[in-house]
Amino acid sequence: MYSVIIVEDDPMVAAINRQYVEMEPAFSVKKEFRTAKEALAWLELVDLIILDYYMPLMTGKEFIDRLHSMGLAPAVIMVTAASDVAIVRELLSRGVFDYLVKPFECARFRQALARFAATRTYLKGDSRLEQSEIDRLLSHSGAEAPARLEKGLGETTLAMIRGFLKEHAGEAFSSEQVAEQVHLSRITIRRYMN
Repeated sequence: MYSVIIVEDDPMVAAINRQYVEMEPAFSVKKEFRTAKEALAWLELVDLIILDYYMPLMTGKEFIDRLHSMGLAPAVIMVTAASDVAIVRELLSRGVFDYLVKPFECARFRQALARFAATRTYLKGDSRLEQSEIDRLLSHSGAEAPARLEKGLGETTLAMIRGFLKEHAGEAFSSEQVAEQVHLSRITIRRYMN
């Protein structure tokens, strides 16, 4: 399970972000913060930060710079109204994983989470990556168009299950064993395997 914090000064946007994150069973929101300074004071290790740019006391860029000065580089998805070229360029140069401009659609938010999960899966092992896999990692759209999933199924969960199966190619597992390894329910695994 991927741990997430949300750093957003607008309570309504923070609630939407939380709702979208929690739609994906592979993600869990640990805490929400209204300022970047509050988040820095709490600062526990997390996998992903959903971050706004315009906040009181410290901008999203300043927050990322502070994290880097502390030797930390968690994945960051910007969810912000900041769309000026200079700001986008600065944030991308600081390693921002993805960038969503408000107002955004749920599908685009979920795509960012799915891409994050797929990237983590690809980079988890010690094996070599094929060029096509690296191309997929570096592309927002992916080298292949994703197939449409049935209602109720998510790209993030599918990427997690595929990643596990890829890591254990040639091995046989029951749905119970896969569920235990990827921290999902047996019923969820069966739905995806079907």
